[in-house]
Amino acid sequence: MPRETASIEAPLRVPPHSAEAERGVLGSILLDASRVMDLCIEAGLDEDAFHLHAHRVVFSVFQSLSTGSTPIDMLTTIQQLRAVDRLKEIGGAEFLEKLVDATPTAAHAEYYIDLVRQKHLLRRTIACARRVEQACYEEGQSADEILGASEQRFLDLTEHQKGGGQSWPEAIKTTFARIERIMEGGVSGVSTGFLNLDHKLRGLRNGEMLVLAARPSMGKTSLAMNICECLALGRDLNGQPLKGCSEAHGGKCPVAIFSLEMSQEALAMRMLCAHAGISGYQLEGGYLNTQQVNRLFLKAASELNQASLYVDDTGGLDVMELRARARRLKKQYGVGLIMVDYLQLLNCREYARQGRQLETSAISAQLKSMAKELNLPVLVLSQLSRAPEQRVGDKTGTPRLSDLRDSGAIEQDADVVLLLRRPCKYKGDKEYDDKTLAIVDVAKHRNGPTGEVRLNFDEHFTRFSDRAETAGGEGDMAVP
Repeated sequence: MPRETASIEAPLRVPPHSAEAERGVLGSILLDASRVMDLCIEAGLDEDAFHLHAHRVVFSVFQSLSTGSTPIDMLTTIQQLRAVDRLKEIGGAEFLEKLVDATPTAAHAEYYIDLVRQKHLLRRTIACARRVEQACYEEGQSADEILGASEQRFLDLTEHQKGGGQSWPEAIKTTFARIERIMEGGVSGVSTGFLNLDHKLRGLRNGEMLVLAARPSMGKTSLAMNICECLALGRDLNGQPLKGCSEAHGGKCPVAIFSLEMSQEALAMRMLCAHAGISGYQLEGGYLNTQQVNRLFLKAASELNQASLYVDDTGGLDVMELRARARRLKKQYGVGLIMVDYLQLLNCREYARQGRQLETSAISAQLKSMAKELNLPVLVLSQLSRAPEQRVGDKTGTPRLSDLRDSGAIEQDADVVLLLRRPCKYKGDKEYDDKTLAIVDVAKHRNGPTGEVRLNFDEHFTRFSDRAETAGGEGDMAVP
């Protein structure tokens, strides 16, 4: 018989479950409701954890009684089942009596609960595997997309099983270590490489999503790349060791860049020119001395070869596939920062037909979830609407949080929002004549002050640097 035919004719197997353990949990609740229900909640049990229908019905009634602060015993359970017209559905009051008879003591409730939880996890794993199999037979998704989505589904299963969080003493220990880092280096995360920016942000913190938004040609990619370069080399733009980097990577912080707009070669050219202090425009125009350029580029290339930098320039990436790739980079290289350039170029297949606003909201939520899951900062570049250009007077070109394109969810999900502008781009700006001034408005800071940070920007070398006029130029220290 052909293998395909044998597979089709094979008898259906009963999903993993333990009727005895399910009865043990329900019987234990009737014997010691308060304690055993708490154990069920801690284990994450719900009615779906029970395979047999009658058991699901009874547990759902227990949940209803518990939520309403009604004591759970034989009498209240029968009354509630009768009230929702489900007593006959389970076989009458005799069914409940059999549960108690089958469970002489509630002392072994934890064992029963864990067995029910394990069987439920096996059934959920089978369901995930079936969805993966179905997706493989359907058209419209690449193998990479299916693998990425599948990896996320199975990860969600394992994350759900962890539960509980860390103990309070462990939380105190972690927080105290963070305080020590702040006292020693002035930052609670990894330094950005810019003193003025660190003074406001206190570094890039794990689990946070930072959004850097600007109108086109303001330098948002350059600023993000400058930050990534500092972390990947483990030193600021002045060559000083970067605060907050782990010694596990030689004082560097490995960085993953998802560049949906520029190719890896274009990014490398920009970084080499900036690091060598050479104008890309002059280089491509052939205006530079060949021997001098070679010497500078060799030095820059030698230094940048040491950078712990990983670039993925796949265009039109789905956000779930991005998460899967980021997860692998974290596991393989210990990545400590992820930069995405830029949000509006990402897709979310699940919401693609529901309008760009909902799709952008889903993408934003996934990026924030990724920051928490991988426990690292995620720097997301974003476009702004044309609203800044339409403002008049001294507000010309000044961006606001409401200018974030496509969705207000970006502002809600972000822990930090940085709005970048350059006064020299707007003739109506009072600082129009200052051609090197770049202003980073910390418009939202969930855990710290807001206000402006003033930097220098050398457009020829696409290089940002700290500006000496920190006093009076940082805006109000408005703490939320």
